[in-house]
Amino acid sequence: MEPDNSLARSSVKTQRFFIALVPPTAIQDDANGVRQEFADRFNSRKAFNSPPHITLQPPFHWPLAAVDQLTTAVANFACRQPPFPVQLQGFEAFPPRVIYIDVDKSPALIQLQASLAEHLADRCDIRDRNAHRPYCPHMTVAFRDLTRSAFRQAWPEFEQRPYEASFTVDQLTLLIHRQRWEVYESFGLG
Repeated sequence: MEPDNSLARSSVKTQRFFIALVPPTAIQDDANGVRQEFADRFNSRKAFNSPPHITLQPPFHWPLAAVDQLTTAVANFACRQPPFPVQLQGFEAFPPRVIYIDVDKSPALIQLQASLAEHLADRCDIRDRNAHRPYCPHMTVAFRDLTRSAFRQAWPEFEQRPYEASFTVDQLTLLIHRQRWEVYESFGLG
């Protein structure tokens, strides 16, 4: 599922990165509370391997020696994008294992993701192999280690559970995978 990029194909040491929207602390705390509920009730902890986020560019390999090229490309893109609001509402699922906080598919968010993908393809040869799928913004609270039976138990409850929040997107975040996903650098919009 790794996107193709020519720099990652060389024998140079690479690291996994992805680009996301990381919400403000209060919303991260809400999402982490739900993640903790999944850990406690359903023994599902994998969602804690990254901070709560909305993925814009899925994980890709990039040479550590060329990380300045990547950060420059993301910074140049970010500074040309206006801040915009994001709405979170309720829960949705990718059966049979993933439950997430639903993100409104606003035109601004859809356009940001598409423009970023095009920019990264042009400037860095980073391409998402799943780009043929429609973009589905979401904030995962349970996945991978959520068993099918736990999903069947949890989903009827979360399908009905209300959740509503909003925030203004004012930065893009580059994350790096070390032992877990960590913020590498954030880039202000506008």
